[in-house]
Amino acid sequence: MLLVRLTYMTKHMYMFRLMVLLLSIQILSINLANSNNITHMSTQESVAVTATATFGGGCFWCLEAIFSEIQGVESVTSGFSGGHLPNPTYEQVVAGSTGHAEVVQIHFDPAAISYLKLLEVFFSVHDPTTLNRQGNDIGTQYRSAIFFHNEEQKDLANKVINRLSQDGIYDDPIVTEVTPLDAFFPASDYHQNYFERNPYQGYCQMVIGPKVEKFRKAFDHLLAD
Repeated sequence: MLLVRLTYMTKHMYMFRLMVLLLSIQILSINLANSNNITHMSTQESVAVTATATFGGGCFWCLEAIFSEIQGVESVTSGFSGGHLPNPTYEQVVAGSTGHAEVVQIHFDPAAISYLKLLEVFFSVHDPTTLNRQGNDIGTQYRSAIFFHNEEQKDLANKVINRLSQDGIYDDPIVTEVTPLDAFFPASDYHQNYFERNPYQGYCQMVIGPKVEKFRKAFDHLLAD
């Protein structure tokens, strides 16, 4: 009975925090739009057919499964960024010796989905306050990171982090690193579309599946047809 109650409380605390987070970013988007400084879509992105975002937030299988479902996202590739070894293997990265983070690189249509909206999803589906860790996945490869592709992405990412920090969305400080993208190395084919190809695998059922379901309920308006 106690376990059921704790599960109920945890679920509702998550939903409450999510609502506050979404409201906070919505207010930020309004302020940015009114400032005529940064809008929902950067000037560069507005004229581009396809824009790119690169995020790290724990296991890349989780982020890939979530961002692949968003309308306007054209492709999501799991890979590695932020390290010092060219073309690292998965085994080298998970050993924690290359400095890379597991990331997803997202190609999206900025006319259909904005970078700000992708940031909103990013901060909603992982914990940006745990240093080098997401749940039971521990190591620098699982750090929370935004690898920006231009100065406008950098500025917007920092504004979102500052807004969430000011509003006290999280109990602990946000530790998400915001750094320029130096290189992106795609993971092997084995790691691409992992959740879609392995829905009954243990990690997929226990970790990825519940995350995807929470995302779908919170962002049903963003789901691709």
